[in-house]
Amino acid sequence: MKPIARPVYLNLFRIHLPLAGWVSILHRVSGALLFLALPLGVWTLSVSLSDAAGFQQVAAWLALPLGKLGLLLLIAAFTQHLFAGLRHLALDVHWGVGLQRARQSSLAVMLATLGVTLLAAWGLFA
Repeated sequence: MKPIARPVYLNLFRIHLPLAGWVSILHRVSGALLFLALPLGVWTLSVSLSDAAGFQQVAAWLALPLGKLGLLLLIAAFTQHLFAGLRHLALDVHWGVGLQRARQSSLAVMLATLGVTLLAAWGLFA
């Protein structure tokens, strides 16, 4: 029996990942980003609730373009994590596990994330 030639390493930039794979990876990345941003969010909330000056300070930070961009990034991460999580829950109870339905739900997650993020960007930067 001849041994099967297997790759020595996997080049993730050369592998063609289906959309469902990207949704799964982005779900994990967005969850990690939200987890890492949690202390900053709690601290910002604490400053804003301390007194009127703290609230004005946080409002001034969020009025800056970099603050708006950071907030938009967190909104995008939250919406992607939410929609992909709902998709994963549906797959766990065997809803939409067929290939065509799985592809459609992956596309729906990405489009919903993009739509909500664009709405948030319009509200933040308009």
